[in-house]
Amino acid sequence: MEHYQVLDMWTKAELRQVIDCGTIEWRKHVLVRMMERGISRCEVLDAVRDGEMIESYSEDRPFASALLHAPGPPPLHVVTALDLTSETCFIITTYRTDEIHFEPDLKTRRPR
Repeated sequence: MEHYQVLDMWTKAELRQVIDCGTIEWRKHVLVRMMERGISRCEVLDAVRDGEMIESYSEDRPFASALLHAPGPPPLHVVTALDLTSETCFIITTYRTDEIHFEPDLKTRRPR
């Protein structure tokens, strides 16, 4: 079993700075999901810039990632990763959140 060093988690301020001045890389997966779900790039960027970090995944490779929540309307979740060295934000996936998978606050996952 391989052991990986846990990466330092980036902050919302660092993410905002990269979004405003760095590079944004849209993964193929998110572009397909956006088309399927009728979500615009503008909605995603607003969610990344102004949304609340509700889960962090510092163990993710190659870069730590996080789940961001934007209340909308309609509410939106975006998973993004950040490479501070190259000042690149990776938009990984997005979806409209619902009370089937999340509590009424749309931020807390329901038990599986």
